[in-house]
Amino acid sequence: MSTSAERLLRDGTVATLRPLPYDHPVAHDLVEQVQAEYVQRYGGRDAAVVEAAEFLPPRGVFLAAEIDGEPAGCGAWRVVSPGVAEIKRVYVVPRFRRRGLAQGIVAALEDGAAAAGHRSVVLNTGQEQPEALALYADLGYGPIEGYGIYACSPGAVFLGKDLGPGTQMEGTSWAS
Repeated sequence: MSTSAERLLRDGTVATLRPLPYDHPVAHDLVEQVQAEYVQRYGGRDAAVVEAAEFLPPRGVFLAAEIDGEPAGCGAWRVVSPGVAEIKRVYVVPRFRRRGLAQGIVAALEDGAAAAGHRSVVLNTGQEQPEALALYADLGYGPIEGYGIYACSPGAVFLGKDLGPGTQMEGTSWAS
C-alpha cells in the first residue's frame, strides 16, 4: 500500500494524503471537527455506528489530508457488502475549502475502493450540506435506495456511483 500521495490543488498548493488508523490522534481530531459540523447543521452528532477496525486495510481506509504539514481534511471508505464500499467522513477544514481538496479526497477514496476490488461506492449525506450535494453531483453520484440508521430519515440523501474502468489513479493505491 502507498504510504502517501500528493494532489495539486486549484490554487497551486499541494495536499498530501496519507492513510491513518481511525483512532490516530490526527484522525480523531478531524473526525471530531466533522461531528461538530454535524451538530451545527443537524443539531446532533452522526449516530451511525463506526468501528475503527472497519477502516483498516483490506476492509477500508481512513485518509488524512495535510497542507504544509497542517491537517486540512479527511475521508474514509469501508466495506458494506461484497463489491460495495461506503464513503464516510469526507471533510475539509474551513480555511482549506474551495481549493479542490474534497474532490481530491473523494477521488483517492474511489481509487482505493476500486483497487480493492469494489465495483461501486455509496454514501449518505443530508439536505443541510448543499456543498456536499453539489460535490457528489459534479463527481457523477446519483440517487440510491436508503440504507442504515438514516434509511427513513427526512432530509437524508443517499448516493452511489459505479467504479468503472479508469477509476484507478496510476501510481496510487489505497488498497491493501
